[in-house]
Amino acid sequence: MQKIPARGFSKAEFTRRTERAQRLMREQEIDALLFTTEPNVRYFSGFYTQFWESPTRPWFLVVPSTGIPIAVIPEIGLSGMATTWIEDIRTWPAPRPEDDGISLVAEVLRATTTRFSRVGVTLGHESHLRLPAGDFQKLTGMISSTEIVDSTPLIRSLRNIKSAEEIEKISYVCELTSAAFEALPDSLRVGETERENCKRFRIDLLNRGADNSPYLISGSGPDGYDSIIMGPTERVLTSGDVLIIDTGTIFDGYFTDFDRNFAFGQPTSEVCRAYDVVYAATEAGFKAARPGATTSDLWRDMWSVLEAGGALGNDVGRMGHGLGMQLTEWPSNTPTDNTLLEAGMVITLEPGMTFAPGKQMVHEENLLITEDGAKMLTRRAPAEIPVIDIS
Repeated sequence: MQKIPARGFSKAEFTRRTERAQRLMREQEIDALLFTTEPNVRYFSGFYTQFWESPTRPWFLVVPSTGIPIAVIPEIGLSGMATTWIEDIRTWPAPRPEDDGISLVAEVLRATTTRFSRVGVTLGHESHLRLPAGDFQKLTGMISSTEIVDSTPLIRSLRNIKSAEEIEKISYVCELTSAAFEALPDSLRVGETERENCKRFRIDLLNRGADNSPYLISGSGPDGYDSIIMGPTERVLTSGDVLIIDTGTIFDGYFTDFDRNFAFGQPTSEVCRAYDVVYAATEAGFKAARPGATTSDLWRDMWSVLEAGGALGNDVGRMGHGLGMQLTEWPSNTPTDNTLLEAGMVITLEPGMTFAPGKQMVHEENLLITEDGAKMLTRRAPAEIPVIDIS
């Protein structure tokens, strides 16, 4: 097991992130970037708190074209933000529906958008604004002489390439979760529910050093499962079942995301065949993963194996995605995504197939794109589906 990474990041790390953003801002003639969501605020500030689970208050961070970012946050967060590298912190007594920080944000933006009169806001696919739509309309009215432009491509280009410190955290939680999955067969039980079996798994992840496992789902059924997003349920596992468990587990704000499949008793030849096919598809994706290839190349190489193996379809919609501060990040492995792979990207490979009506087999691994190809961050799943002894 690798050494536990240091928590948090150095001031130098945040300086590098901010300066990279500011170079792109100058190239694109953007005066300031406005962020309103937890991952983006945390990426530039280091402000890491579970308080984001409360939807009551909006939070804002402005990255100007020069200098350190400016935080505009509820008063309740002042002491926490003061522990970060951010120096300019402006607050209001939230919640205050009549003006929930909007006039303060407008003031900051008017002062920082004097050259190009353009402010970047993430408006694109896989982005959202964590504040009332009415408040955003109010803000745009207060800075009506400033053009709002979509900064989604800019922030993606930054967050898509992980630093060495980010990779260390992701690698650690991948290894930790791999070890928990490898130990899992000893604790899986027939006669118990999916929920009971998954509860022991979550406890083991926490005991091994995970901070949280907020995404832990399962699906099961006789000779296959038909859903990979709804469990764990109260369904009792019995002989002949196939079980998938997929987890998004966190260490210091960074995710791993992968699954493992298990058979309770000797699986049918159809189940074994499906497992072999998705395993081979993962291998094909891994071999294709290198700088200069695209996410669509990965999809085509994986799908060709699935199709040749008798796949009736793939209703997941993609076969992997980016990974990091969020369980799923841009890009997606789809036929039309065509994102160029670069060294430093962390992605998942997630080939899945419908191998019989109402029966799926899905497999997922996490990997790092390197200068020479790819490196598996998760410990590879067994080449044959693990069989749980039910005697």
